[in-house]
Amino acid sequence: MRLTAATLDAPNARELAAFYLRLLPGWRVWRGEESRDWVHIRPPDGGTGLSFQTDPAYRPPVWPSTPDRQQMMIHLDIEVDDLERETARALAEGARLAAYQPQDGVRVLLDPAGHPFCLYTETSQ
Repeated sequence: MRLTAATLDAPNARELAAFYLRLLPGWRVWRGEESRDWVHIRPPDGGTGLSFQTDPAYRPPVWPSTPDRQQMMIHLDIEVDDLERETARALAEGARLAAYQPQDGVRVLLDPAGHPFCLYTETSQ
């Protein structure tokens, strides 16, 4: 048994996959696995990837969590070499900086579909 991907729902799988392909250098659509409603991307080394599934009823999570609102089911932790540079690049690619930042040395951002993800450096963990 081997974990191959985490899947994120989105209003448009192809648009969200395109964001992560820009964010994660070298990642590619895996073996032509792309349709209107499903895209799977993987890193250059072939390790665990990300999949994206179109869900017309998708509701973005609220960060931080609040009662009676859509809860976050998963978030991605992405290690970077330069936190400020990569935060600026993520913002330029379409991410939004979350209003709530719980830790120094970690940036919480929201992807275009509203999924939280964290950028951090090895020294900030």
